[in-house]
Amino acid sequence: MSFSELTPASPLVLIGAGKMGGALLAGWLAGGLDPKAVTVVDPSPPPETAELMARHGVTHRATPPDGITARVLLIAVKPQMMGAALPAVRALAGPGTVTVSIAAGTTVATIEAALGGAIVRAMPNTPAQVGRGATGLFANEGTTDADRVLVEALLGAVGITGWVESETLIDAVTAMSGSGPAYVFLLAEALTEAGIKAGLPAELAARFARQTVSGSGELLHQSPLPPETLRKNVTSPNGTTAAALHVLMADDGLQPLLDRAVAAAKQRAEELAG
Repeated sequence: MSFSELTPASPLVLIGAGKMGGALLAGWLAGGLDPKAVTVVDPSPPPETAELMARHGVTHRATPPDGITARVLLIAVKPQMMGAALPAVRALAGPGTVTVSIAAGTTVATIEAALGGAIVRAMPNTPAQVGRGATGLFANEGTTDADRVLVEALLGAVGITGWVESETLIDAVTAMSGSGPAYVFLLAEALTEAGIKAGLPAELAARFARQTVSGSGELLHQSPLPPETLRKNVTSPNGTTAAALHVLMADDGLQPLLDRAVAAAKQRAEELAG
């Protein structure tokens, strides 16, 4: 990845250094971003992010600074804070600025009305905190090829990226991968409870469920094989796994349940976007 466009004179300004903003900052610094080329604006960053900024000499401000035009203005505040954040950062956006928003539900039209120029909506997910994120991206017509390359590098520092050509598809990304980690964590909870009901001690069930889910995810990450093949590799004919999958893959099993869950999340994302 290349952050060569970002300099102290043409910096990246990060608005919000919470869990996602902090994860992004850590990924950028690990990827070679010049600490002098980034300014973080947050009145009360978490201790771990404050320590990261202090260790690398990253400029931190409690409020948006004067006299700076950002090359990239990345807004990582909570969606309910966007109404106040957009007017506050207006002076940071100039003709050469690309604004990147990771706030769910805030449309490109809303951001364009406040800031103008090149706008990218991004939907990362929480595995970005460990460098395994998945981020959907949508750009308005004012976004240049150079803007896209730079945004890909920035969001790619914490995982994989992919562009969608319709803003409405950001809602689908939100419903699938944005909310998806919660579905996986729920699986670990449910697997723990099922183990307890099968007779395992609670502590052992929790420990084994956690390792099974995280270990399977790591195997999926490292293997070139598709999930279907990995599933079949675990499944002996007429064996224990086959008996379980007969339940999970029934007409009223896991697939239709996830279909309804993702559809509900997508509908809610659409409602939030107005």
